[in-house]
Amino acid sequence: MGLARFIGLSLKGTNGSSRDGARAVERAVSLCRNLLSEPGESGRFASDFWRAYSLFQAPESAHFFDRLGREFSPDPEEVGRCGDAYRREPSTTNLARLLRVVEPSRQELFRRLNTAPGGTRMLVEMRRQLLSENGQHPDWTAIEADLAHLLTSWFNRAFLVLRRIDWHTPPVILEKLIAYEAVHQIQGWGDLRRRLEADRRCYGFFHPALPDEPIIFIEVALVNEMSARVQPLLDPDSPVISPAAAHSAMFYSITNCQEGLRGVPFGNSLIHTVAGELGREFPRLRTYATVSPIPGFVEWLTAESRRQGGPSNATWSSLLGKLEPPRWFEDAQRSAELQRELTPLCAYYLLHVKQGEEPLDPVARFHLRNGARLERINWLGDTSPVGLKRSAGMMANYVYRLRETQRNHERYTRQHRIPAAWQVERLAQESGLARVRAIR
Repeated sequence: MGLARFIGLSLKGTNGSSRDGARAVERAVSLCRNLLSEPGESGRFASDFWRAYSLFQAPESAHFFDRLGREFSPDPEEVGRCGDAYRREPSTTNLARLLRVVEPSRQELFRRLNTAPGGTRMLVEMRRQLLSENGQHPDWTAIEADLAHLLTSWFNRAFLVLRRIDWHTPPVILEKLIAYEAVHQIQGWGDLRRRLEADRRCYGFFHPALPDEPIIFIEVALVNEMSARVQPLLDPDSPVISPAAAHSAMFYSITNCQEGLRGVPFGNSLIHTVAGELGREFPRLRTYATVSPIPGFVEWLTAESRRQGGPSNATWSSLLGKLEPPRWFEDAQRSAELQRELTPLCAYYLLHVKQGEEPLDPVARFHLRNGARLERINWLGDTSPVGLKRSAGMMANYVYRLRETQRNHERYTRQHRIPAAWQVERLAQESGLARVRAIR
């Protein structure tokens, strides 16, 4: 975005305010140049920059990101010269020179901005802003990628601290748990207290630069057998059982808290670390499993109904029509009919409907990448309004057999093979779509 266009966008106020915004961006860019040219003063310049950046409104942020992309990228001419030199003579010296000029100066700028107090937090927030606007500004993708590269290094497992969150955890963190929970909303302090009772566990990864901010957290229920339904686990009035007698650990919610760290891999480490902690605390545990949503099923079913005819027992339109009454599941006959029709289609969806070479369902991708096995599909596992809308109330169990997760992970990532119980595979074969697929 050029300066004239920026001023045009800002002219909703006065000419004076437009000029003030332009001057503020120019000062921030000047501080960035000083950061790179005078490393001995990086702490002072970084603090000054963040003070200026924190005052930006949307137009100033957009103009600054445009300047960041345009003025702190590699020089194409220099990259070309170094690339030609390396082709002519592939020496280690020429390779080092090429690598040096290919790296954007933004990366070093971000490293130096990180030296200011609160710099890490601000860089995470900056990436959140970039991600939220990427659709409208594809030229910002390189800036976001540079930040992702650095944050992945700074937030790797070696720097993360696992902490158990319980009722004695500082209130500032408990409040954030209520605010961040993205899978099953926490309905106030009473609900949270039940989720932190003796037969429940909550763990989070924390980073030294963000001591009061959970990076990601997981909620676990200690129960006697693998759960098919989530409502009993969420019921604030459910009886508390002795955790020492539990045989199953059910991971029923995992939430990434920082949008600016989207895509930075935490989940695999968190699940396996927590499983190890629980195994040491409760030696009787035999099963580590999830009770997981299937968020894209009804959306896919609706799209499929527009594209082709339906399965053998009903047309697509009548099948979807049966899901329209708000509490259709309370009609025993309707529920039984839908179970016969939808459960095989859901198994087919999880095993055979793909995004590239991976499942279309995002939750399936997450757990399969982590080495889990698709164990079971549960009818009416989630009868909340959200569960009914997204998956017709169905949920899936993914089982983590700790001795098999590495092998499952490798087969999935290298061969795109989905580990699944034979019952799920048989269900998928019973769907009308599986028969059409076999004919084709």
